[in-house]
Amino acid sequence: MSDSAEQPKKERFAPKEAITLQPPKDDIIDREHLAKCDGTNEGYPTLVAIKGDVFDVSGKETYAPGKGYHVFAGKEPNRALGLSSLKPEDCIPDFSALSDKEKQVLNDWHTFFSKRYNIVGRIQSESAPSL
Repeated sequence: MSDSAEQPKKERFAPKEAITLQPPKDDIIDREHLAKCDGTNEGYPTLVAIKGDVFDVSGKETYAPGKGYHVFAGKEPNRALGLSSLKPEDCIPDFSALSDKEKQVLNDWHTFFSKRYNIVGRIQSESAPSL
């Protein structure tokens, strides 16, 4: 047995540096507004929704127009995240057809975002009437 103290295990999805996040908001954000928050409309933040939670990814270069993850901006790309896909046609909210393993990948993405980005609201459910 070693006398050296064991190093604490690094959390799997922990950010490299400490990030102070605001308490999650539960404001309802409709899909029409979310679509405008794709990084191309001045005055709008850049948002990505995952499993109903809306994350503010504004200022993150990887979600900017022309960058790899811009395909997710202004959308709820649950299926694409579960499939690890960057195809625009996969960027849809419905993830019911994903396998258990793919659903776990989606859950891992949600955890990743939860540790890095502020939750600024909840996406309006498909069945809720617009006001």
